[in-house]
Amino acid sequence: MALAALQTLSRFERLMAVAAGGETDRHLAHLILGPRLGLGCLPLNLGLQPERFAALVEQHFPALCDSDAAECLLPNPGEAHLLQTRSAMRDELCSMRDDEREELVALLDDYRAAGVAPELSLIVATGCLGGDHLWRDLGFPDRASLSELMQSAYPGLKTLNDRDMKWKRFFYKQLCERGGGYVCRAPSCDQCSAYSDCFGPEE
Repeated sequence: MALAALQTLSRFERLMAVAAGGETDRHLAHLILGPRLGLGCLPLNLGLQPERFAALVEQHFPALCDSDAAECLLPNPGEAHLLQTRSAMRDELCSMRDDEREELVALLDDYRAAGVAPELSLIVATGCLGGDHLWRDLGFPDRASLSELMQSAYPGLKTLNDRDMKWKRFFYKQLCERGGGYVCRAPSCDQCSAYSDCFGPEE
């Protein structure tokens, strides 16, 4: 892309324009950028250990990371303090629910497609600990983007969700069926009083 064209794009679009990789990798690049632009509920490191996060950034933004991969995508200076404070709070909240997150990671890893970065399962699981729809908590622009990610990275889970259940609800339903501590008391979805919460529109 020509330099003049790049300069007309938003900061997010400019960064995405130089992101490396295929379809799933593009979603990962979006997840890396989101917290730096105030999108979603993920901490700045996406819930990853520093070295794993740095390697992920270097992989998806090699053109920007000639020196320090972890520092090359810092937030804008005017927003950095707020975003870093919020990120620290979210990291702390995630650590308090780490057992739950590990169960979600195990579920996702059982269906993760060959070649998909293992970090993605931890990132999606971290997003599940937020309080909004999962696509919003991950910083995606719409639910369709999350469904596209699930199709490319976890096609088996996408197939299982044949009634298009809300993704976060679907994951916890799977944990319930595995015998975890997440109890669904309805004998079937059709008889559940919370049906619209699980299958209604996500706006």
